[in-house]
Amino acid sequence: MSISAGEVRHVAELARMALSDHEVEELSAQLSRILDHMETLRELPTDDVEPTAHVLPIRNVWRQDTVGESLPPDAALANAPERRGNYFLVPKIVER
Repeated sequence: MSISAGEVRHVAELARMALSDHEVEELSAQLSRILDHMETLRELPTDDVEPTAHVLPIRNVWRQDTVGESLPPDAALANAPERRGNYFLVPKIVER
């Protein structure tokens, strides 16, 4: 399967990426090779292969979510540059 230069330019535009003509040609060739490889893999018999989410036999370790001791507000805000009551005071960053 082949990825055209136009398709690479279109995706680059959607990602707001500026690519040179050389980069477009290089990416087009690389993506085409990746898709060709995927086509090769598609031909392999995978009926007896279980789906995997990770190649290593790892699993999440969960702990009980228990209430514990926390810092008092004065200690938590001791190094805050500015505070208002029991809260951090930060500059407004929303513009209209």
